[in-house]
Amino acid sequence: MTSLPDTESEQQRTPEAEGQPKSRTRRAALILNPVKPTDEDIRAIVTELSLEQGWAEPLFLETTEDDPGHGQAQEALKAGVDVVIAAGGDGTVRCVAEELAGTATALGLLPLGTGNLLARNLDIDVDDPRGAVEAALGGTERMIDVVHVNVDRAQDAHVFLVMAGLGFDAAVMADTRDDLKDKVGWLAYVDAGIRNLPGKPSKVSISIDGGKRTTRRLRSVMGGNCGKIMGGLEIFPGAKLNDGLLDIMTIAPSGKLGWFAVLGKLLARGKGKDPSLEYFQCKTAEVESETPLEIELDGDSLGKGTHMAFRVEPDSLRLRMPYGKKDPAILADPTP
Repeated sequence: MTSLPDTESEQQRTPEAEGQPKSRTRRAALILNPVKPTDEDIRAIVTELSLEQGWAEPLFLETTEDDPGHGQAQEALKAGVDVVIAAGGDGTVRCVAEELAGTATALGLLPLGTGNLLARNLDIDVDDPRGAVEAALGGTERMIDVVHVNVDRAQDAHVFLVMAGLGFDAAVMADTRDDLKDKVGWLAYVDAGIRNLPGKPSKVSISIDGGKRTTRRLRSVMGGNCGKIMGGLEIFPGAKLNDGLLDIMTIAPSGKLGWFAVLGKLLARGKGKDPSLEYFQCKTAEVESETPLEIELDGDSLGKGTHMAFRVEPDSLRLRMPYGKKDPAILADPTP
C-alpha cells in the first residue's frame, strides 16, 4: 500500500502547495455513469475547466452494467492522472474509491445520483456540476477514512464511504423502484421505507472491537462513516469522515408503535435510554444474523447474507472538496 501523509499540513495541502511537481502538466480522469440523467454536458464542463486551469485534456471513461467503476478507476491509475472525478451516484463513487484507497491519487465528486450522500456531507452542491468540477480540480485536499467490509466471510473486502447495513435499511435500498427515483428523486426511498416497515426482527449477534458477542432481536444494524442523509438529518450523531472510528447503530422497534420511538430518538440525536435505537463507536465490528438478511453498501444492494465484518482504515483516501469551514460533524479538524 502506498505510504500516506499523516501530518496536518500534508492532509490539508492544496494541489498548488509547495512541493507539488510543477514541470508535469496535471490531468484529470472523468468516470461517468452514463445512465444517470443530466441536462448538462459533463464532458464539456470538465474539458473547459481543465484547460482553463492549465491541465491537459481529460481522460474520459464510462461505467458499464458489468463494471460500475472498478476497471475504469484502474485504467485511470495506470494513466497516471492526478485526480479521478466520479460522476454518478454514491454507488459509482464507492466503486471508484475502492480502487483509489491507499494510493496517492485523489478522488473528486460530480454528484449525479439520487441520494448523493457523500457529496451532501461534504457541502458539494448536488445541483451545480460546474462548481463540483471546480472543487475536484482546485479545491482543498483532505485525507478521509475508508471502511472495509467482508461479507459472509469472503476473502476480498468491499469498501464504503458513507454507510452500510444489514436488515431494514438494506431492504429499503433493494426495494426502491428505479422508475420512481427518476420521477420523484429521494422520495422513492420513503415509499420503499413505508412498504418495508412491517416485518419481524431477527436474532443478530454483534461484537465491538473484538469484545464479547451480544445477541438481540433487531430490525437493522448499520455502520456509518459520516452522519447526514437527505434533509440534513444526522442519523449518526458525531460521526466524522476522518476520526478513525466507525459508528454502529442498532434498530429494534418494539411493537406496532415502536418506529415512533426510533424516529424520536433519531430526532433527539441519539439522546435517551430507549433501547429501540442504540449507538456504538469502534475500529472493528462483526455482525452476524441467524437468518439471511438484505445487505447494502452506500445504497448498493448486495443481496442477502448473514455476516459482515467491518474494519476502519484511517486516512486512506485523498478527497477533493470545496474550500470553506466544514461542519465539525463531518470532519474532526474543520479548517477555513
